[in-house]
Amino acid sequence: MNSWAVGSSNDTTNVTHCNSARIAIRQTSLFWKAEVPIDVTDLVVKREFVRSTDGKNVPLFIVSHKDTVLDGSNPVLLYGYGGFDIAILPHFSASRATWMKMGGVYAVGCIRGGSEYGRDWHEAGMLMKKQQVFDDFIACGEWLIENKWTQPKKLAIQGGSNGGLLVGACMTQRPDLFGACLPAVGVLDMIRFPLFTVGWAWTSDYGDPNDKAMFKYLLEYSPYHNVQPGTCYPPTMVTTGDTDDRVVPGHSFKFAAALQRDQSCENPVLIRIETRAGHGAGKPTSLRIEEAADIYAFLWKSLGMGETQ
Repeated sequence: MNSWAVGSSNDTTNVTHCNSARIAIRQTSLFWKAEVPIDVTDLVVKREFVRSTDGKNVPLFIVSHKDTVLDGSNPVLLYGYGGFDIAILPHFSASRATWMKMGGVYAVGCIRGGSEYGRDWHEAGMLMKKQQVFDDFIACGEWLIENKWTQPKKLAIQGGSNGGLLVGACMTQRPDLFGACLPAVGVLDMIRFPLFTVGWAWTSDYGDPNDKAMFKYLLEYSPYHNVQPGTCYPPTMVTTGDTDDRVVPGHSFKFAAALQRDQSCENPVLIRIETRAGHGAGKPTSLRIEEAADIYAFLWKSLGMGETQ
């Protein structure tokens, strides 16, 4: 039979169409649509440009309710990746729809290290230019605050894998800027990462710590090595899987332990360990729901959502 399917996805909707008729008559019908607990027609997506430390403009996508008031009181979840020539493309997420229903704003920084603007964009955030990735992300957070989307105690940051490194580096460099941090399955020890499983393959993006100059550079931003005693770190939930063979859970274990040891205030530092789980691919829907529920409950508490302003 001549049949085919087309999937479409963006930040506010997710529809899959199926053509069950002959291609010649170009007849299509709705096959499946995601059901979410919010009217997506009430949401708007905006693209802004944020000036980073080197003068470059970094795209920042913001998804919010159409009636959102810019008074600095909105809980904002800022997501980023920034590495390995990977672009963050618009896509639908039922989990993010839940965050919107909770009253949150969702933002994505298309920072250096990815491929949003081709090879140059990637190369501007790798090896000894990796700090630019963190600078871009911090600039996005500062822009959201300066433009009254939110305030530091209402701004959460999230990223996984290389994005976990992003969150770890930003929260150790600017703990004052964030109200909650969510590093997931992150690369957090930048000195020993090549020693475990496929870590050696990441030296093309991070550099080799066996090189003297690279060792010094990596040490300057390695999240695990930059946890400092006497510092008040934001409320943090580290997440990992106990059988992750891509980014071994030791990264998360050590980072969480260092934060718990050196935390100087009452902000909680938690670690959520999924048993019999890996880097995330193939995780059953039931476990994804449980993890999202824990994360959003943590954000609700940490960002003071539901409290009278």
